[in-house]
Amino acid sequence: MSGHPTTESLKFFRDEINEVKTAMLTTYTADKGFSSRPMGTAEVDEQGDIWFFTSEHSEKASDISVENTVSLTYSDPKNHTYLSIMGEAELVNDKAKMQQLWNPFVKAFFPEGLEDPKLTLLKITPTDAEYWDGNSSSMVVLFNVLKAAVTGKKYDAGRHGKIAF
Repeated sequence: MSGHPTTESLKFFRDEINEVKTAMLTTYTADKGFSSRPMGTAEVDEQGDIWFFTSEHSEKASDISVENTVSLTYSDPKNHTYLSIMGEAELVNDKAKMQQLWNPFVKAFFPEGLEDPKLTLLKITPTDAEYWDGNSSSMVVLFNVLKAAVTGKKYDAGRHGKIAF
């Protein structure tokens, strides 16, 4: 899909990310292949850009300097919701934005706080997003899986779609 997300799809996108908070960020370089690591989301802004704190000397920062197309995956098994995002990554050294996004959780990774010279922001601008939303309790999902197995009909996993960016 091309274009910009609708207000409704952007709200769904932001709500889901804010609910889960932790994403698996996957980078790729020709010499190392794929590399994934968990990242705590600092913010999803009004445009849908996703922000993280990171070290400018990290492996992911090095990977992004070679290939800035990345993948983010948010998974909420308890609510049967999954979000897969492709995007363009960039390091942003903006002290005012860091101050705005700072929270005590970040201090666990950067004890020097905002004064840490390695501290920088990672901004992901989504280019494509796909979601799966089962939108049911675990018992309802289990019942529907069992029902599909007994009746021989295919299990309906719920809503699935793409969000245009």
